[in-house]
Amino acid sequence: MTENKGIMLAKSVQKHAGRAKEKILQNLGKVDRTADEIFDDHLNNFNRQQASANRLQKEFNNYIRCVRAAQAASKTLMDSVCEIYEPQWSGYDALQAQTGASESLWADFAHKLGDQVLIPLNTYTGQFPEMKKKVEKRNRKLIDYDGQRHSFQNLQANANKRKDDVKLTKGREQLEEARRTYEILNTELHDELPALYDSRILFLVTNLQTLFATEQVFHNETAKIYSELEAIVDKLATESQRGSNTLRKQTSNPIKTSSPVQSPVNKLNNANINSNYQNQITTNGGSSLANSHANTADLPPGVLYRVKATYGYAKEDVDELSFEIGDLIRVIEYDDPEDQEEGWLMGQKEGTNEKGLFPANFTRPI
Repeated sequence: MTENKGIMLAKSVQKHAGRAKEKILQNLGKVDRTADEIFDDHLNNFNRQQASANRLQKEFNNYIRCVRAAQAASKTLMDSVCEIYEPQWSGYDALQAQTGASESLWADFAHKLGDQVLIPLNTYTGQFPEMKKKVEKRNRKLIDYDGQRHSFQNLQANANKRKDDVKLTKGREQLEEARRTYEILNTELHDELPALYDSRILFLVTNLQTLFATEQVFHNETAKIYSELEAIVDKLATESQRGSNTLRKQTSNPIKTSSPVQSPVNKLNNANINSNYQNQITTNGGSSLANSHANTADLPPGVLYRVKATYGYAKEDVDELSFEIGDLIRVIEYDDPEDQEEGWLMGQKEGTNEKGLFPANFTRPI
């Protein structure tokens, strides 16, 4: 066993020494080398492809680390916002829902980037080391082939003088074996390198489409969440400016929520509205104006009076009415007097068929 290992080690040393000698002679220009320009082109393409893939993999790994850091920072920020936003303020429950939705959105975004983008990218780049090993093996076999070719040429030159047919025959056999080994690897690489190079387009299209689609969904949904958060804070600011200092409206039937991203905000309780504009709904569904400045002349049937929006309002439920600053609204009776809510009016926006509830202190009578 020890003797066999010694023989194998000696052969390995001899082979490495022979390759080193052949490379030195080739570099010095003492002997020629087998050229394959087509293979050289394939190898150049392979090297560029590998360098590009490795850079993409490196940069994307760095990007995911940054996304996860931003995810953690977003969570701590939202936790702080929820802590500072007092429970009695309008929109407290909706803010809690939106911040929870933001956290879930970040987690889903980071997961998809890792699972649907990074893993396929790692699989793609994983092909290059194995292919590189095969190329290096092919190059070693090419040196062996060139070395046997030069040795056989020397034997042929000396055979004419010594007529040593045995060495010539053995040299020819070694040359043929080296040639076959080299050509098998070379032929395989002539097929595999172009195929790998051509696969880059399909991979990049699929991978980048997934990346960009994931980014688009994340940013669109994030924009919706922050739009909702902005609306919540805007309403709090409006109430604060008007001095209403309202608490969240307490009702016997809690408002239903659909999802964390689109959960409705609790309706404003406008008990202390502007003294120049108070409306009181009668028990039988009628309405009486406490403001003498409202003009009730020449109104269509069923219209109690008209108001003009002093603030914009985005409806939070299907039975509410959205409007912009300056919109004109016709105040009408509730369909069912039992549906009346303090501080809210039933109205129809002029020029449209839109009808619904709206906060009284967002408008003024005209």
